[in-house]
Amino acid sequence: MATTIQISEELKVKLAKRKMYNKETYEEVIWDLLEDTMELSNETKRNINESMKDIKAGRTKSLSQVKKEMGF
Repeated sequence: MATTIQISEELKVKLAKRKMYNKETYEEVIWDLLEDTMELSNETKRNINESMKDIKAGRTKSLSQVKKEMGF
């Protein structure tokens, strides 16, 4: 279901500036903005905690190490 909303020209210009590519819809722009304010899922929180543990335990590689291993 779709609906029409009324926005000012000023807001339309600001939303247009947030588009990542020319054909991105205003709905996609608005969803991206909303996502920034949504709470993280429990799974994401667990993944972040595991990543933090990996960092603290030294189980990470620098970008230069990865590039070297991949032959770049």
